[in-house]
Amino acid sequence: MHPVDLSIFIIYILALFAFGIFFFRKNESGDDYYVGGRKMKSYHVGLSVVATDVGGGFSIGLGGLGFVMGLSGSWMLFTGLLGAWLAAVLLIPKVKGNPAFDQAYTFPQIFEHYYSANVAFVAAVISAIGYAGFTSSQMLAGAKLASGTFVDLDLNSALYLMGAVAIIYTVLGGLKAVIYTDTVQWILLMSGLIFVGIPIAYIEIGGIEAIRSTVAPEMLSLTNVSWQDLVYWAVTIIPIWFVGMTLYQRIYACHDEKTAKRAWYLAGIFEWPIMAFLGVALGLFARVAAEQGMFAYLGAPDIAETDPETGLPMLLRTVLPTGFLGVMMAAYFSAILSTADSCLMASSGNVVTDIIGRFTPFDSNSKRFVRISQVVTLVIGSLALVLAANMTNVLDLMLDSYAFMVSGLFVPVIGALFWSRSSAAGAMSAMIIGGCTTLTLRYLLIELPYGLDANLFGITASAIAFVSVSLLTGKKSES
Repeated sequence: MHPVDLSIFIIYILALFAFGIFFFRKNESGDDYYVGGRKMKSYHVGLSVVATDVGGGFSIGLGGLGFVMGLSGSWMLFTGLLGAWLAAVLLIPKVKGNPAFDQAYTFPQIFEHYYSANVAFVAAVISAIGYAGFTSSQMLAGAKLASGTFVDLDLNSALYLMGAVAIIYTVLGGLKAVIYTDTVQWILLMSGLIFVGIPIAYIEIGGIEAIRSTVAPEMLSLTNVSWQDLVYWAVTIIPIWFVGMTLYQRIYACHDEKTAKRAWYLAGIFEWPIMAFLGVALGLFARVAAEQGMFAYLGAPDIAETDPETGLPMLLRTVLPTGFLGVMMAAYFSAILSTADSCLMASSGNVVTDIIGRFTPFDSNSKRFVRISQVVTLVIGSLALVLAANMTNVLDLMLDSYAFMVSGLFVPVIGALFWSRSSAAGAMSAMIIGGCTTLTLRYLLIELPYGLDANLFGITASAIAFVSVSLLTGKKSES
């Protein structure tokens, strides 16, 4: 990387640290650290929601899908649009319209209100582990971005470097810093893609004629996707909008229901079609470049030697002129950080509020609460970094983390909000059976009918257990 590009990237990183330090001095209470003072504007929250959900992991993952599937990979984020709008219509009125959640910090507090403290505790453990895994996926995305750009930087070194930046910034800033910087980071990413990455890469690979002559015709269609993939994305991504701790924190951060719903509608549009097609288009361009041998000087003389998820950063390194590469690296790293910091905050909030707080109550309005939260955030971030060092695929790690949370938590939250006969015992059995079913099927490599994903069977088992046990135990019995 040219010194000019490197300087741009370093200045960006230093600016993030400065922003984190600024809010470090302003965080006085749990409201400041975990829910941004509860007075955030809809455009800030909306951009933060899409930056968190799409972020760097899906940006790099989308590039990988574009590399492998072509434009059809964009359907993955169509499920994000559906999830966002369904949550705006069904979930937000239930949360913002209930005074019981006016002082809430976390998603499991929903379960404590409707079910019991025991159910909330188990939900917190599931959510904390899931979001720690998701944080790992973002760190791995950052490492792939850096190692694909800096030829002499190996993946592990890049991982520890990028992970340290994400952890330190998040520990310092809290959610208010996260939401404000997400707005800037998302604008930076979109501007970089639209005005720099897409047009320059398109020209450098030879335009539409080169694309058509290089890749198979199905890569340029929207039908190069199996129905199993569509089901997998739908059952994994849509439910996360109802169980995602990062999303509940932003609902709580909004001043009122109208603000929150407006933010969710805005987030959906940015997910699909905007980010979906930008991401897969760049991945498709990277495939064309790999087929043309443009990455030979990076040690990947043909497509067989190119990791689909590193194809995108290799493309940017190859085609972008001095100065523009630094801007695009900052743009992509900002996307990665916008998700990593949010997921790390979510896991930390679960541990401090729902797990430690159950046994050692804190005064959430005290500085001590903030400092304990920062220590826990640091510990979880470090563990997530270790997990990332033992994984290889960004998108798989992300979707595994999603599946772990969704299979156990989705059915109970729908039951709590919409079924009067739901019970705590039903919720507990649904979480345990749903999560265990998914993990067992996934990691024992059991062959499933029609090639369907384990998460679908986990959610189904969770629903059966929830309804059966709830009918037997009655409304909201204690577990």
